[in-house]
Amino acid sequence: MISKVGSPMKTWISITFVCVLVLSLFSGCSTTAKSEDQTITMRLAHNQSETHPVHKSLVEFARLVDKKTNGTVKIKLYPNGQLGSEREVIELTQTGAVDFAKVSASALESFSPVYSLFSLPYLFDSRDQFYKVMNSSIAQDIYKTTTDVGFRGLTFYDAGTRNFYTKNKAIMKPEDLKGLKIRVQPSATSIKMIELMGGSPTPMSFGEVYTALQQGVIDGTENNETALTDNNHGQVAKQYSYSEHTIVPDILIMNNKKWDKLSNKQKKAITEAAKESTAFHKVEWEKAIDKATKEAKAKMNVTFNKPDKEPFKKAVEPLHKEFAKKKATSRYYKEIRAEATGD
Repeated sequence: MISKVGSPMKTWISITFVCVLVLSLFSGCSTTAKSEDQTITMRLAHNQSETHPVHKSLVEFARLVDKKTNGTVKIKLYPNGQLGSEREVIELTQTGAVDFAKVSASALESFSPVYSLFSLPYLFDSRDQFYKVMNSSIAQDIYKTTTDVGFRGLTFYDAGTRNFYTKNKAIMKPEDLKGLKIRVQPSATSIKMIELMGGSPTPMSFGEVYTALQQGVIDGTENNETALTDNNHGQVAKQYSYSEHTIVPDILIMNNKKWDKLSNKQKKAITEAAKESTAFHKVEWEKAIDKATKEAKAKMNVTFNKPDKEPFKKAVEPLHKEFAKKKATSRYYKEIRAEATGD
């Protein structure tokens, strides 16, 4: 399952980090402890900036863990993709070189096919229904599907609705994507979605998007509003169109062996802290979206468009039929749709 996918620089960073960890272990600085009397320092990696709401929520998670464990478990954050791409930090979490990672559900697709559901366009009918599903037993079951490959899900963080934005063309209907190179997450489902809508999908690491837009390697991408401001995409992409095609959560994952070495009290503390940090994030996220939208309009001259979503939904109907039939996703697809619609 462990892959060597990633840029040479990011791979070098990841390899270097693993080497540092190995040296620290031999020097007696362990990241785990058998007794609650010992202090455990755990590492959490993610790819967002320190001003992003998800980073603030992870800071809150670390604070809560420290408080609830009476200081016996401390978490050090590594933001800004310091330890590699999402794929790389997932692999580091598999091996235990990293204890926690916050990654997009799309990045987990190749580790558990169930996660491909979150890349399915128009899986959820609204954000309220999204929260209903993510706070249900369905999500808890999905989190467990990666335990046999070395890690488990703990909680989710709202990453907003994903919408199309391009350098200079409003996407008001699927046909507007024809001939455009659109960056997508490295997800087979996302690639198929763009193809069905008529565009040319270009899988790419998030950290490469700004330069790719700037240099014309891609014509556009799809993400939430914070990418315009926190990642400066609004400096080069001036048309943002609310297709609202997917609601892809971020997932907090943890290495299984590290989890198993914790005491029951520590496990309970981490579980509670994760859930509370998700509630904290919901408030932070809403504030961040409002701020990002206003800033993108006023300071970056980004135009926000509201296309009719029905043609986009119709274009991706084949994907829904596929997910309803596939053995790996059929059960969860039907459960999520039933939960979302109240059937």
